[in-house]
Amino acid sequence: MSGPVDNPANPVRVLIVEDDAIAADAHRLYVSRVPGFTVTHVARTRAEAVRALERDPVDLILLDLYLPDGHGLHLLRALRAAGHRADVIAVTSARDLAVVREGVSLGVVQYVLKPFAFATLRDRLERYLDFRTAAGGEACGQEEVDRALSALRSPQPPALPKGLSAPTLTAVATALRLADTTGLTAATTAAELGISRITARRYLEHLVDTARAQRSPQYGQIGRPELRYHWSPERQERE
Repeated sequence: MSGPVDNPANPVRVLIVEDDAIAADAHRLYVSRVPGFTVTHVARTRAEAVRALERDPVDLILLDLYLPDGHGLHLLRALRAAGHRADVIAVTSARDLAVVREGVSLGVVQYVLKPFAFATLRDRLERYLDFRTAAGGEACGQEEVDRALSALRSPQPPALPKGLSAPTLTAVATALRLADTTGLTAATTAAELGISRITARRYLEHLVDTARAQRSPQYGQIGRPELRYHWSPERQERE
């Protein structure tokens, strides 16, 4: 691990490496809301990240794997060769387990799949902070080592809003992801999955709230416009 055991006067210094301006601003805001962390710089490219670290070493890197001037793991490999020991949380859409294995070998301690809500990143950061604290001295035995690792490796998914279930959410998300370019409405989702329209609407709105889907009004019919839902363009592009 890099750096001393953390306390409020000695926050974990974080470099955010993210090429998308909106996502970078969101990640900066999210990190700033978690006690014990401070963002030192936001880099939009691999080259900018290298320059930032040469000026100001950090404890933790939030690393996007899709950068305009090279893959994030190529950057990480170069940083390790240059002696940079910062830990890494990959914030990415990459789902290739071979990439995950390579990342772990290079010091990626957590993966957060895009898009995600604040609660997800907060959970990973808090667990990382627990791990840093637990790993700050010498372990008394195997149990203490296991306890430190479990804080890092056993994250619990954020609880769903009351009334929503994980299996139904997965079914709605899958139907939306596999829908054609016209997307789905609450009515078509309900008919496809055999649930009520009100229930379908709640799950679709939850996907919008967690940035996994987008909604837009469909005009041209009598009465109020109907909301149509689409899987997030970023996820369609990178999955």
